[in-house]
Amino acid sequence: MADPFEVRMRFTSQLQHLNASVTSSQKAAHYALRYRDMDEDLHSCILEQLERNSMNNRANIMYFIEHLCELAQRENHLNFVHMMQRDILMVVDAVAPSDGSGAANVKVVRRVLNGLQQKSILVPDTVTEIEACLKDRDTLPAHPALSPVEANEQRELQISHTTPKTNGVGRLDKRQIEQRIEEDRERHKRLRESIWAVGADDDEEFERLWDEVSDIGEDDYLAAEEEALERKQAAEID
Repeated sequence: MADPFEVRMRFTSQLQHLNASVTSSQKAAHYALRYRDMDEDLHSCILEQLERNSMNNRANIMYFIEHLCELAQRENHLNFVHMMQRDILMVVDAVAPSDGSGAANVKVVRRVLNGLQQKSILVPDTVTEIEACLKDRDTLPAHPALSPVEANEQRELQISHTTPKTNGVGRLDKRQIEQRIEEDRERHKRLRESIWAVGADDDEEFERLWDEVSDIGEDDYLAAEEEALERKQAAEID
């Protein structure tokens, strides 16, 4: 049997070194499920790291939580899911505090909450309730003309100059700002790739496109006849 202290220390280290890659989140999630008999202790590690780490790392842990809950649901070990449902408000308060120090993380929280709702891990009422709280926490809106990556950069720069030390987390230094910008770029790149990804099932894609097309009506036949006439006239001119 593995030593509980060692398991806890290794899991803590994995949480501290999470980054924008899916691999790092999946690796930590698989580790947690591997030692599922210590689920309560590992869950407490997540909450502790959310309180102790930088805002950048808290955002990474938020993304990790979605991977963990999804994997736990798939492997039918629902203790992790139930504990996260119970403590989701505590998690949100740590990732995007009400004092505005985590304004750059508000979009992260919203994205993860929507993902958890789509996976039936959180009920819509809970997400709606949390969303109402988040409206007051996004206190540093970016200029609408900025791209998402530039917007995140602007938020981080503002926070680094305006946010005092809170809950043991001080101002973001230049390295942390650059790291966050790079991680946001990686996530946006992956998001764009997932939007354009097409599944292996061609029939499913065909059915989706077929449903999006309206039924043929009389106007469609008239338009087709007009186009045919125009092509015929163009051919005679040539």
